[in-house]
Amino acid sequence: MSPLIRLFSHGVAALAAVVLGSSNLCAEVKLPTLFTDHMVLQQGASVPVWGWADEGEKVTVQFRGQTVQATSRGGKWIVKLRNLKAGGPDTLTVSGSNRIVITDVLVGEVWAASGQSNMEWQLKRTFEPKEAIDRSANSSLRLFTVPKTKLNSPTNNINSKWVECGPATVADFSAVAYYFGRDLQKALGVPVGMIHTSWGGSPAEAWMSEPALEGNPRYKTEVLDGYATAMNNHKSALAKWLSEEAALAKEGKKPAGNKPNPPFWRPGELYNGMIAPVIPYAIKGAIWYQGESNAGRAEQYRSLMADMISNWRQDWGSGDFTFLQVQLAPWDRNKKRSIEEITREPGDSDWAELREAQWLVSRKFPKAGMAVITDVGEKDEIHPTKKEPVGARLALQARKIAYGQKLTAGGPIYRSMSVRGDKATLRFENVGSGLQAVGGALKGFSIAGEDRKFVWAQAVIEGGKVIVSSPSVAKPVAVRYGWADYPVVNLSNMEGLPASPFRTDDFPMITKGKK
Repeated sequence: MSPLIRLFSHGVAALAAVVLGSSNLCAEVKLPTLFTDHMVLQQGASVPVWGWADEGEKVTVQFRGQTVQATSRGGKWIVKLRNLKAGGPDTLTVSGSNRIVITDVLVGEVWAASGQSNMEWQLKRTFEPKEAIDRSANSSLRLFTVPKTKLNSPTNNINSKWVECGPATVADFSAVAYYFGRDLQKALGVPVGMIHTSWGGSPAEAWMSEPALEGNPRYKTEVLDGYATAMNNHKSALAKWLSEEAALAKEGKKPAGNKPNPPFWRPGELYNGMIAPVIPYAIKGAIWYQGESNAGRAEQYRSLMADMISNWRQDWGSGDFTFLQVQLAPWDRNKKRSIEEITREPGDSDWAELREAQWLVSRKFPKAGMAVITDVGEKDEIHPTKKEPVGARLALQARKIAYGQKLTAGGPIYRSMSVRGDKATLRFENVGSGLQAVGGALKGFSIAGEDRKFVWAQAVIEGGKVIVSSPSVAKPVAVRYGWADYPVVNLSNMEGLPASPFRTDDFPMITKGKK
């Protein structure tokens, strides 16, 4: 059975009980709530339309002169619309024992937006949001929010609807997803639909299917077994707490401590509740802003994130759709430190290792990219409020990778290093119109000799390269740039897009598979 059919077929009983609340699930033709007024369908693709009906019932779908039919099997049916061109609005009609009419349907580009809190962050909570909200009315931009749902098995429907973008609908929507969709719609000149599905604090493994996790022995041990162990420990702690509470209650005393909490995130539960019901809705790609919750496991994230992308692409069944990540923003977990304290000396950083993992994943896949935001972080805030540059840089990546536009979509990327004497010469890709140091001399570079002890270095741009050196390092063996939780850096290209933090070495990582 294909992943798409497996997901479509799963959980009809759960759907009846949880979503429809009816014992007579297939008394009439029904559609998932992804198909509502104001929806956007993907142009130039094979677009699935699916739902439920009585066994053997013939279902007819009509849209823009196309008429396609299917017969319900096992209470389910699916058809595909083909070669749709951008435009609208139009009407989509589904007929069987009853008739469903969906109005104000557009055809254009559809993107999913997922991750944790920085993707979830609402537009109304961002930097100076009033003007953005007041000017947000756009009949060619449509929004869909997947409700926060944790499930132990995949569902095939959710309670939501498409809405037209405007001040009344966008304030509570994902700021990154809005700015991305706004910029993309303006650049392409076609309708855009954004499907937002994120949850603050969530780890990547919660967004993967359990079969995908079970298929890798490492995840079986480190993720699934780790969760099972945590649950068993919780049960033991809870039993002990309840016993002590009962004993104290007999003496008229209150419990000695707080009730133990279970592990908050179950692997696969957000895939089940917030990704599975969106599949196989036709999309062009996905944008992803997550990683903070996996920073203590950056080495594991190198494969986990890659496998999550493969998991989604396989289950969607529509090929290698574009997948774009946001690299972690700068943040100093030791709040209230001054810049002088932060930059006193180079050090190790699990956030730097996570950024490296994100970069490696973006290089591993076709149609994958990454937006670098080292210049829009906030030292004492894990949720930087300036989300407009994040959406804008994701849109640049989409225009280049998904739509083939010839433009500079990202900042400099480290390519190679050569050493001559006491100087290390660094070469870069994505230099655009050239390299520049923003706001003064280059900063953020450290260098190490054979003792592997990093010290701050002098760095200058010469002939499209960066020359790095330090009087205390006679024979350089490694250079790092922006290698910190809160990198203080300023290398960019002339287009104003910042360079990704990097290291030239492969010294052992400080993070492990489990935390």
